[in-house]
Amino acid sequence: MGDVLAALLPPAVVAAVFCTFVVKLLRKEMAPRTSDGRLASEADASSTASGRGTSSTATASRPEADGAAAEGRAKSAEGSGPEVPGDGTERADG
Repeated sequence: MGDVLAALLPPAVVAAVFCTFVVKLLRKEMAPRTSDGRLASEADASSTASGRGTSSTATASRPEADGAAAEGRAKSAEGSGPEVPGDGTERADG
C-alpha cells in the first residue's frame, strides 16, 4: 500500500499545483472590469485615493479613460468597418 501511495504522490502534487494556478488565472481574468479595461477593485481604490488626494491625481487618470472611451466609440461608429474590395463592377474602365 505504501508503494502505491509513494507512486501517486508526485502526480497528485503536480495536479494540485496546476489546478491552483488555473483557478487563480481564471479568477483574475473573469474579475469584474470597468469600461476602460481596468479591474473594478483597482478603479475603486483609485477613486477613493483621488477623493482624498490632490486634484492632479484625478486629472492624470482621466485622459486615459476618455481616450479609451473615444477609441471604443470610434470602433463602434457606423462607417468604421473594414473595407471590402468590390468585384470591380463599380469602375468604369471604358
